[in-house]
Amino acid sequence: MIKVNSLVIYKNAAAVVVSVAENNKFTVRFQSAPPTGSKPAAFDTQNVRSKDILLLDEGPVSSLEAVLKFAQENSPLPADIYNLDQKNDIFLKIKDCYELLSSEEQPESYSFGDLVSLFYGELKHDEAWGLYTALKNTVYFTQVLKEQMNGRISFSLRSRQEIDQLVKKGDAKEKEAKQRAEFFERLKAGHLLPGDSVFMGDVESLALGKSDKSRTMHDAGLKETPERAHRLLLDTGIWDITRNPYPLRWGLSTKSASVSLDSPPEEERLELDTVSYAIDNEWSSAPDDAVAFDGKYLWVHIADPASSVLPDSQVDKSARARGATLYIPEGASRMLSETCLEDYALGLNEKSRALSFRILLDENGAIEDCSVFKTLVKVKRLFYEQADTLMESEDLKPLFCIAQKNEERRKKSGAVQISMPEVHIIVDPETKKVSIEPAVHPKSSKMIQEMMLLAGEGAAKFAFKNNIPFPFISQEAPSIPADLPDGLAGQFRLRRCMRKRSVDVTPGMHCALGLNMYSQVTSPLRRYGDLIAHIQLRAFLDKRPLLDKDTMLIRISEGDAGAQAVHKAERKSNMHWTLVYLMQNPDWTGDAVCVDNGMKLPLFSIPSLAVESFISCPEKIELNDSVKVKVRKIDIAEQQLEFEVC
Repeated sequence: MIKVNSLVIYKNAAAVVVSVAENNKFTVRFQSAPPTGSKPAAFDTQNVRSKDILLLDEGPVSSLEAVLKFAQENSPLPADIYNLDQKNDIFLKIKDCYELLSSEEQPESYSFGDLVSLFYGELKHDEAWGLYTALKNTVYFTQVLKEQMNGRISFSLRSRQEIDQLVKKGDAKEKEAKQRAEFFERLKAGHLLPGDSVFMGDVESLALGKSDKSRTMHDAGLKETPERAHRLLLDTGIWDITRNPYPLRWGLSTKSASVSLDSPPEEERLELDTVSYAIDNEWSSAPDDAVAFDGKYLWVHIADPASSVLPDSQVDKSARARGATLYIPEGASRMLSETCLEDYALGLNEKSRALSFRILLDENGAIEDCSVFKTLVKVKRLFYEQADTLMESEDLKPLFCIAQKNEERRKKSGAVQISMPEVHIIVDPETKKVSIEPAVHPKSSKMIQEMMLLAGEGAAKFAFKNNIPFPFISQEAPSIPADLPDGLAGQFRLRRCMRKRSVDVTPGMHCALGLNMYSQVTSPLRRYGDLIAHIQLRAFLDKRPLLDKDTMLIRISEGDAGAQAVHKAERKSNMHWTLVYLMQNPDWTGDAVCVDNGMKLPLFSIPSLAVESFISCPEKIELNDSVKVKVRKIDIAEQQLEFEVC
C-alpha cells in the first residue's frame, strides 16, 4: 500500500511520496538534476497517478537524500555491470546468491523482497533503492517486466549462456570505448592511423549531407556542420582536396538515371528530305536539336523522348525528381538514362525521330505562324568550329541571316544581353589534375541560341493558341540605371539589375529576352520542364487528354525543385574545382578587373577564373581598372578564396 514516505519508482528513478490524495493521486519528490561540481543536486515535486509510479518499499524512509546516499555509496556502478571480478560487497553477495539459486530448482521469478532477504538479509527502508539498483546493475538477474506491468517488482535468474553472451558484449563495448578514447587522443594530436577511418563514417555522412549529426564531432566538441566535417576529413587525411561533396550534399546522384526508356513507338511521322544540322560542342555526346531552312520555313527539330514517356510513368517520376541533367567537371549525371541516347539523340542514326517546330517568319523576322509535327529527319552533325567555316554555305547562310534578324528584333523589344567571363573546367579522371580554359562562343553557337529562342517562342504561341496548359517562362523588366558604366563593370551592374524568372501556366512577357511569350522546349533530354512541355504537345497532337493546369503547376514545381538543386550543386562543384586548381598551381597570378568600388573594399572580377572577390588595394581604384593578383588564402571546406595585389 502506498502511503506518505513510501519509496516508489518514478520515471526509472527513486521518489518519495510526500502526500496522498483521493482517487489514487499522489505527490512525489524526486531528484530533477544530479550534483555537478560545487552545485548541489536539485529536487522537485510532481502530482502523479498510481499508474505513473511503482511501489518499491512501503517505508517509511527517513528522506530521499538518505535513500540516494546509500545507493551511491554501496551499489555497483552501471559501468561495471559486465565486470564479474569487482569487489563490491553487495555485488559479491548477489553473485553468491545466484550460485546458490542456480544449483537448485528455481521458481519462475522471485519478488524483490524475497530476493533481498536471500542475499542481504533484513531490508531497511532507506536501503531498498540501493539494493534494487544493485540487482539491476549485475548480469545475474533480470527484472520481469510482465509482472512490473501488474505493479509487482520481481526478478528471474539469467542462464549461464545469457551471462556469457552479456559479458562478451560488455567486453566488446569496453574495448570499443577504449579504442574510441585512444582515437580521440590521436584526433586531438592530429596523427590518425590508417584504420581510424572506421570512426569517421558519421563525419563523412555529415559532410555529404546524409545526416545532420555526428557523434564523433559531438564527442570531440566540434560544431556539427557539413563544412566543419569537410575540414576535419581534409585535416585528418581521410579525404584529399579533390573530393567533391556537393552533388551528394544537395541530394543528387552522381550516376545517370537507371530507368530505361522503351524503344520509340512505331507511329506515323512526317518524313523530311531536307538535311538538318545538329551543331554543338566537340565534347557533346547527346545532340538534342537540329536546324534547317527549306526556303520558306525554319525547321527546329528536337529530340523526342516524350514519345515513350507517359505522365506519372516510372521514367517521368525519375526525371521529375532529378529536374535536370547534372553537369560537373567530373562528368554528366543524366536526367534520362544513358541508353536512351542511341534512340533519341539526333544525328546518331541515318534518320532521327524528332518533335519539330515549323516556323514561318515575316519580313522582319517575327514569327507569323508555328506548327508542331512528329517527324523523321536526316541530321548531319557539325561542331561549332566547322559550322563557322560554312557560314556562307547554301544550307547555313539563311540560318545565320535569320538569327541576326531575330537578335535585332529582340533588341528593339528591350532584350538585355549580358556578357560576363565564363570558363570551361576540365578534370582528368585519373590524375585529378585540373585545367581551366576560357569559354569560347563561336558565331555558330550564337546562331543556334537564336534558333532555340525562336523554337521556344513558337512553342509558346502554339500552346497558347490551342489552349494547351503549358510551362510558360516570363521575366519582369529590369530597372537599368541611366549611368550604366562601360566595360565589365557595366555588365556586372546590369546582371545585378535582372529580376528572377517565373514559370507559370499563364504566359507573360520575358523582358530579358524581348519576347511577348516564351517557353523552353529544346532540351527534353536534359531538362524536365522541356520534357513535360513535349509530353503536353504530343498529347495534343495525338488527341489524348492533356494534363490540366493544376497538375501542370505541381509537375513544374516538383521539377523546378530538382533543377534548383542541380544548379546549386553545379555552382558549388565549379567553385570546388577552381579552388583545387589554385591549390595545384600555387604560383598562379592573373588579372582582376574592378567591377564595383562603392563598398568598403572594391569588388573584382577575375576573368581567367570566372570568379569575383573583394580585394584590398593600396591605391584608389576606378571601375574597369585592372590589377595583377595572386592567391592569399584558400579554404576548400568553406569555399572561401582571398586574393591580394601582387
